[in-house]
Amino acid sequence: MAIYYFCGMDSSRSIYSFQFWLLCASNFLFTASFNMMIPELPGYLSALGGREYVGLVISLFTLTAGISRPFSGKLTDTIGRVPIMAFGSLVCFVCGLLYPFMSSVYAFLLLRLFHGFSTGFKPTATSAYVADVMPEGRRGEALSMLGISASIGMSSGPPLGSWLTAAFSIDTMFYVSSLFAFLSIGILANLKETLQHRHRFSPRLLLIKKHEIFDPKVLAPALVTLLVSYATGLILTIGPDLSLSVGIYNKGLFFMTYTVSSLLIRLVAGKASDRYGRVAVLRISVLIQVAAMAGLAFASTIYMVLAMAILFGIPWGLNIPALQAWTVDLSNPLHRGRAVATTYIALEVGIGIGALTSGWLHNNLRNSYFVNFLIAAIITFGAWIYMAFRKSPALQR
Repeated sequence: MAIYYFCGMDSSRSIYSFQFWLLCASNFLFTASFNMMIPELPGYLSALGGREYVGLVISLFTLTAGISRPFSGKLTDTIGRVPIMAFGSLVCFVCGLLYPFMSSVYAFLLLRLFHGFSTGFKPTATSAYVADVMPEGRRGEALSMLGISASIGMSSGPPLGSWLTAAFSIDTMFYVSSLFAFLSIGILANLKETLQHRHRFSPRLLLIKKHEIFDPKVLAPALVTLLVSYATGLILTIGPDLSLSVGIYNKGLFFMTYTVSSLLIRLVAGKASDRYGRVAVLRISVLIQVAAMAGLAFASTIYMVLAMAILFGIPWGLNIPALQAWTVDLSNPLHRGRAVATTYIALEVGIGIGALTSGWLHNNLRNSYFVNFLIAAIITFGAWIYMAFRKSPALQR
């Protein structure tokens, strides 16, 4: 028995309802909330005396997000999409209020670990919600449009956070981040739930069985996600230092550049994976990402770094909606939350490994930028090799 319904119409009619735009608005506020912190957190941790733990700023966040995915996937499929989205935003709201009171390295890292629950829950339920309300032939387009709202949040959040910190204080930035998350929750209160046969929350739902952790149907998109997301962990960890090294003093500018680039590519290529196929688009975007990582390995000026940021934004804009749509295509509609959670686990693992590895290399090698970005280029190219030579029905999508 189907447990969801389509709010959207057939593929020849508009798929963008008022509910969809509310979801996009909530998504924007949520992504802006935690992204405005990213450029400032490495410096904040260093000021607390935790310079050697900078790699944990991202990896701890993604560790909790990854661990929570099986729970968010199961709860999304049982108690509903909207409550899980609201919980993710609630975590961001609480953490934004608590950061100013973290006066030690270990308290900060503990809060960072807790903060990861936000992205462990909200994106899983959001992707499942979109898949519920969109016709199959328009999923790539819809997820791309949703991604545009996230890109706007990701592009505006980091420079806004850096500006708030410079103009007022880092505590002000944390409180504004919390406000954005609070507004995201308010918008979600107006969304209609798409899961028809819902269960009340029970502690028993938190008992995860082995088959509920990973959906083997989506192994192919999960593996590609794992390989391409390594570069994201690298960028998030050493991007601020790379910016400073070439003279970009607003550390959010680098993030804004590649997210604006990703936004623009989604505007012009949002339907690409629906029209040409998920894997066909990914093969091209992965090669572009390889080129961006290789270019950053040799970048030594402001213009080179920003040019490569623009180039990196292209695959960053194409990869996520194509991977999400590919995941939904392969999934069982009754366990859509689990399938989406599986790919997100791969995302978190890839980002976490990228953050930890790049942070360690950055602290221990003199020429760390070259080595770090070269490693990212090689790992990303591994995704292209898998899609090009692996024989599997899933890779014919």
